[in-house]
Amino acid sequence: MPVPDGIDHTIDAVGLYCPEPILKLAERFKTMQPGQTLKILADDPGSLEDIPAWCRRTGNQLVSIEQTTSVICAIIRKPKQ
Repeated sequence: MPVPDGIDHTIDAVGLYCPEPILKLAERFKTMQPGQTLKILADDPGSLEDIPAWCRRTGNQLVSIEQTTSVICAIIRKPKQ
């Protein structure tokens, strides 16, 4: 069931370091339906580069990525096929 802000899935990867945030992201995307959106929160500084690179490599859409003081928040959409 989608959450009210239109995000279908959320991963809290705060406290996890490379490669765990990307591994959790890839694992969740295997179960997502085309068109669904996922939000991932991470505090590993490498995630700022790793998440966009993963999206480019896999063909998933990076809707947004931003960093607050200590947390990176990325929104990714699985393309409709």
